[in-house]
Amino acid sequence: MRRYWLIFAQAVTVCLAILFVVTTLRPDLLRVNGPGAVQQAAAAGGRPPAGEVGAVSYADGVAKAAPSVVNVFTTKHVNVPLIPLPDDPVLRQLFGQVPGVSRREASTSLGSGVIVNQDGYVLTNYHVVQAADAIEVALRDGRRDTAKVVGADPDTDLAVLKLEKLRSLPAATLAPDKGLRVGDVVLAIGNPFGVGQTTTQGIVSALGRNGLGLNTYENFIQTDAAINPGNSGGALVDAYGNLVGINTAIYSESGGSMGIGFATPIEIARKVMDDIVKTGSVKRGWLGVEPQDVTPELARAFELSRDTTGVIIAGVMRDGPAARAGLRVGDIVQSVNGKRVTDTTALLSEIAQLPPGQRATLGVLRAGKPAELAVVVGTRPGKPR
Repeated sequence: MRRYWLIFAQAVTVCLAILFVVTTLRPDLLRVNGPGAVQQAAAAGGRPPAGEVGAVSYADGVAKAAPSVVNVFTTKHVNVPLIPLPDDPVLRQLFGQVPGVSRREASTSLGSGVIVNQDGYVLTNYHVVQAADAIEVALRDGRRDTAKVVGADPDTDLAVLKLEKLRSLPAATLAPDKGLRVGDVVLAIGNPFGVGQTTTQGIVSALGRNGLGLNTYENFIQTDAAINPGNSGGALVDAYGNLVGINTAIYSESGGSMGIGFATPIEIARKVMDDIVKTGSVKRGWLGVEPQDVTPELARAFELSRDTTGVIIAGVMRDGPAARAGLRVGDIVQSVNGKRVTDTTALLSEIAQLPPGQRATLGVLRAGKPAELAVVVGTRPGKPR
């Protein structure tokens, strides 16, 4: 028995000696899912191994995404008054058209964009290139090229540019739709204040932000990554360099970043981009109605119960899709193709996603009784540019 204890003690001593040597000279051999594994996952565009909190450094993600982010320089001609003009906008417009009162000068502005295709397609904000007479794009490696607007979608403030000459470009890797979560680390890459390409880091503060009065269709990613003037149209990427959004706007009283920035999600940008590249425009479903949210005042006026949800139809366009389907003023739309809608934003978004010409079923409440109406979705009229 004593002999066995001696053998056991010797074996334990040898194992401890080996562990001490390995720990001292090669500690990396003992790491199963250490930082190195996380960095490899980042370089491959994936997520960290199970159990890991996140990447130690975001350098690999930046190196992957940064070459696809470009600076966008625009030039437009504006009328500059030669003499002080009245504050009244009508008089300013009237005097501005009088020969000799103003002169036409070139005005330049800057923004950012993201290369989304090796063949020279660049995604940016519509307000960056709106009314531009000339557009120049500068890549991170110093190359420059002129660009033209392929198409724009003012309803989501997105536009697609096409470079004139440069090809075989470093295109961004688009993240999967709806893969982002509140709390995920994100990086904003752009050209703030014209200082050159800059990367800032933050987290996703909220998803699905709307009601901001920025666009017709709002479904923003909110982030505290610093976004400043010049970042518009730039990339919002995850920690692994995948494009999750297009930086669009900031909330600020001073003009600088206050930790509240908004980006258009990649699922919206992807659809807009594909439609513009294929057809030059974006076609959305349309009913031809004037909807209003159910407020307590309207609920009392229509003698509705407190738990009634939906959207009240306040107006119906003559000969529009809704009018032809029999929708009336005072009807309360509660669902579209079986999916409940609780406010105006939800109704417009659901209809906009439907292809024009497709039949949709509206669940409505009419005079307190539920009913269903079949409507052929029309094409939303485009906004003048």
